Amino acid sequence: MMIRINLIRHGKTVGNLKNRYIGTTDEPLCPEGIRELPVGAYAGSQAWFISPLRRCLETAALLCRAENLQCTEESMEDVVRTFLREENREIVTDFRECDFGIFENKNYRELAGCLEYQQWIDSGAALPFPKGEAPDAFRKRCCRAFEYAVDRICTENWQEVCMVVHGGTIMSIMERYAAPGRAYFDWEVKNAGGYRLMLDPKIWRERRQLGGYEALHMGN
Repeated sequence: MMIRINLIRHGKTVGNLKNRYIGTTDEPLCPEGIRELPVGAYAGSQAWFISPLRRCLETAALLCRAENLQCTEESMEDVVRTFLREENREIVTDFRECDFGIFENKNYRELAGCLEYQQWIDSGAALPFPKGEAPDAFRKRCCRAFEYAVDRICTENWQEVCMVVHGGTIMSIMERYAAPGRAYFDWEVKNAGGYRLMLDPKIWRERRQLGGYEALHMGN
């Protein structure tokens, strides 16, 4: 039987609205990000695997919330706490976003004139982030985390699962496991977007490959 994995990027934050590099910065969802999420849309999911950062925990808590109640920035802490008390909620540390080093929490306008930024752009985003994480190391840890989660899903025989992570995490996973293959940046998704993955446990065990996918669109 095919397993469905909803691979979802978190909702919008203030940094996202300002086009900043938001990696290790632990921002909450902004009011617009909260409003755009379809509360309770994935309440029937059997298990959740989530990045440890607030924007992902808040997104997961809202998508899982059975009651379609009005949520605010102030009430989000209680919503997340309630979500994490339920069974089959696992925080996966290596699903966190890339450490952007000296580019963290800045956008391209704020980095104009920065020599290291221009060198990184000229490399086609291949260079390690200065005082941050190397792209290859980031992608490898995301894929290790995904394999861990999928192996657990197969062992538990869950059929419908959600993973709430980051844009870079999603691109890393899709570049490695989706077929036919595409380049890393071709898998970019907007906030609250993502992919519904179809996974055959037999194919996964033999080839470490997805059985298929389709795009998810929840935000604007």
